[in-house]
Amino acid sequence: MHQILTEIDIASPPERVWSILMDFPAYPRWNPFICSLSGVAKPGEKLRATIHPQERKAMTFQPRVLKAANQQELRWLGHLVFPGLFDGEHYFQLAALSNGYTRFTQGEQFSGILVGIFLSSMEAATKAGFHAMNQALKARAETDEDVDRVHDAISRGC
Repeated sequence: MHQILTEIDIASPPERVWSILMDFPAYPRWNPFICSLSGVAKPGEKLRATIHPQERKAMTFQPRVLKAANQQELRWLGHLVFPGLFDGEHYFQLAALSNGYTRFTQGEQFSGILVGIFLSSMEAATKAGFHAMNQALKARAETDEDVDRVHDAISRGC
């Protein structure tokens, strides 16, 4: 198993950060990494996600929601072709900090027989995508709710 882990502190309470994460239709307006996300964030449900790592082709997959704990965690599991080949358990975690801020953690645990082959070629771009999304989430959560940060995801054809 291999893991990619990122985190950022956001000057906004968990309720605000969570509301942005759960507003899937707005992702194309602000998210440079997950440029499309749809479905119901409920354990057992399938989502439809399109990610676009930097300098890579966009990929669409249908992960299954493992956990959706209000203002705490969203976790899903996706597979390449079938389980056990190349699996990714992606998660967003929110922790309230004493100063009213939120610590946002984004990570993914990769497993399966092809992890060594695929991850070496995509690890840097995936981690860069996580960081870009974290920064965009921070910017969106720390500004007025009606302000949209339009980025190049639309022009990339996501």
